[in-house]
Amino acid sequence: MANLSAQEYAASKYHELTVKSPCTLTEYLSKQFSGISRNKIKDILKGHGVTVDRKLVTQWDYPLQPGMIVRVSKHRRSTELSNKWVKIIYEDKDIIVIEKTEGILSMAATAKQFCVKTILDEYFEKRHFKCHAHVVHRLDRDTSGLMVYAKTIEAAQVLERDWKGRVFDRRYVAVLSGKMEKEGGTVESWLKDNKACITYSSPTDNGGKYAVTHYHTLKATEDYSLVEMRLETGRKNQIRVHMQDINHPVVGDIKYGVGGSPLGRLCLHAFRLYLYHPVTGERMEFETPIPTPFKNLVDGNYSRKAATQESEMEDMSLS
Repeated sequence: MANLSAQEYAASKYHELTVKSPCTLTEYLSKQFSGISRNKIKDILKGHGVTVDRKLVTQWDYPLQPGMIVRVSKHRRSTELSNKWVKIIYEDKDIIVIEKTEGILSMAATAKQFCVKTILDEYFEKRHFKCHAHVVHRLDRDTSGLMVYAKTIEAAQVLERDWKGRVFDRRYVAVLSGKMEKEGGTVESWLKDNKACITYSSPTDNGGKYAVTHYHTLKATEDYSLVEMRLETGRKNQIRVHMQDINHPVVGDIKYGVGGSPLGRLCLHAFRLYLYHPVTGERMEFETPIPTPFKNLVDGNYSRKAATQESEMEDMSLS
């Protein structure tokens, strides 16, 4: 496999199809794979086996237009990991992309701490894979969303050496306190930790690391704002500190905000991860929906009871 070109490698993994006329994704797949049932198509979509223009799609009635490229995996996606903390989005021999929930570390600070890496290593061992999860970036314990782990040292080294070149778009969505005054903007500062390990921000070089966060307001009400952030740099606590800088801290942020949240969590989610594969160079795009409780909170439709029921349903689907 190592001697294959990127095109040959992709061809060994996918059926690649070009859309000729407008239709839904289910209709298209039914025509292309005669005899396949609608339930089978939904299983493939649920198993993250379909991309459209290299973007992962799970919506059965997703609208297709002429010229779009549909890829259907030739291999069944892994469904063996059932865990409330980690959901596998994509996996191959070199990398694994997951969505983590809030409340779990990306990597343990001490040997016995429970973390995503531990879950993945146990999953690999159970499947008799001779590999480990190599950490190449992190999300805060209380932040949910997309992450990539390398499965080989070689893939990890490529990502570590050229993270900014390989990972070309990372975006977050957050619920912020108060009504945003601007539709969008950029926050720039130098970030540095004090002796208490609290990250603080300075408009001038304080010997820390330069950080840039671009933001765009999706919706704003008197109490809350739903905001998308794009990171130009990836510094520790960057979003949380920068939102504090503009007096709109992330809802639920005890460390850099006003604390208490109706959702009982830090309202920050990494929803987009676009990267070039560290081995093949293939462009890969992964996205997750904005968490429904985030939207409901901003819309004023939030119900703790409904959110609890929704969470329980999600846990049941993973069991």
